[in-house]
Amino acid sequence: MASHKSAKKRIRSSAKKREVNKRVESKIKTLVKKTFAANSKEEGEKIYKEAVAYLDRSTTKGKIHGNNAARKKAALTKHFNNLKS
Repeated sequence: MASHKSAKKRIRSSAKKREVNKRVESKIKTLVKKTFAANSKEEGEKIYKEAVAYLDRSTTKGKIHGNNAARKKAALTKHFNNLKS
């Protein structure tokens, strides 16, 4: 267990950050799965737009790396463009 005041604070702040990062990563996974599960363009368009916007927001806030978001968006876009109307 930490004994210094600053080490105790670091433990608290790390725990908070870990919770936020876990929440963000979980939502990204959920949105990606929902987008890949869509079978029609109408159904998938709303989810696709939400997923791309959330990925961009997460990148801007520094929760995920930009290249990671770009790779996920490319895969989502490829899937979305191949959907039948």
